[in-house]
Amino acid sequence: MGNNDKIINPSSRDNRLNERLDWNLLRTYLVIVQERSISVAGIKLHLTQSAVSQALKRLEDHFGKRLIERHGTKFSMTAAGLKVQKAAENIYGNISELISEVSQSKEEAVGKVRLLCASRIHSMVYDEFWGEFHRMHPRIEIQIEVLPSRDIVNLLQQRTATAGIALCRKIPSKIESKVFLTQRYALFCGKKHHYFGKEDCQIEDLINENFVSFTSDALGDSLSPLTIFRDQKGFSGNIVATSTHHDEVKRLLVAGLGIGCLPEHSVQQYVSEGLLWRLPPEEGVCTTELHFLWHKDAYRSSAETIFIEAFIEYMEKYSLSQRLLTKLI
Repeated sequence: MGNNDKIINPSSRDNRLNERLDWNLLRTYLVIVQERSISVAGIKLHLTQSAVSQALKRLEDHFGKRLIERHGTKFSMTAAGLKVQKAAENIYGNISELISEVSQSKEEAVGKVRLLCASRIHSMVYDEFWGEFHRMHPRIEIQIEVLPSRDIVNLLQQRTATAGIALCRKIPSKIESKVFLTQRYALFCGKKHHYFGKEDCQIEDLINENFVSFTSDALGDSLSPLTIFRDQKGFSGNIVATSTHHDEVKRLLVAGLGIGCLPEHSVQQYVSEGLLWRLPPEEGVCTTELHFLWHKDAYRSSAETIFIEAFIEYMEKYSLSQRLLTKLI
């Protein structure tokens, strides 16, 4: 047995191996190996030669093995020393990757988004966006409020909301916009109406019929094209019911109160189920644009900025016709 060999009690060795290993010892060991010198390693680490020697001894005591053999100027690693070197290099390689990934990663966005919406948006692309956005940003709280388009535009001008989705015939100067949906409005009646199911009905037959309409169906408002259509065609019936909500206009039409206009793609299921009947003209009444809106100069939190950018990026992956689908293919 050589003078440098030690008799290690197995139980004490196990106890030492079960202790937490000081990673600084591994770092010191790697520098010793790289420099092949205790003294040079001390210079590199800004430590005394004695401190480096003590660190090496502590590491050898931890493993119960000689790691380095020194005979005069000769420097060599033992078999155990080679294994420790390889393991230490792997450990510090993983740590470097971890530090790089953490430093480059973005902090998880936290905050609140307030979106103002016209009623009711029928688009599977829009529905799918919310699921995707929540998966990507689970800590951003979403608040959605349904309001008339006119109120949405006014509130955005006052900078009281993150963004809006609204009908807007004239975009105010401080409001940025992207066309979200292009909707074709058509005339419908409900199953209790006397024109329901009549395929030979002509536009002239409807002149005296009463109307159910949106509150914004007025000259100068967001749905004024509907008003212009009635005036141009000479409709003389009364407006017997109005609502700001799509679903309520649809409900009143199904109930048979009169005829009225709805976005054609939004009521396909009601037509197929025999609850609504499509009336002339075949080309529809008018086409309107639903805009995604935000104030260009408003202060925005990081959560709000992320939302606006994510919404635009997601929608631009789909054409306007695809956004109208109520079921993605």
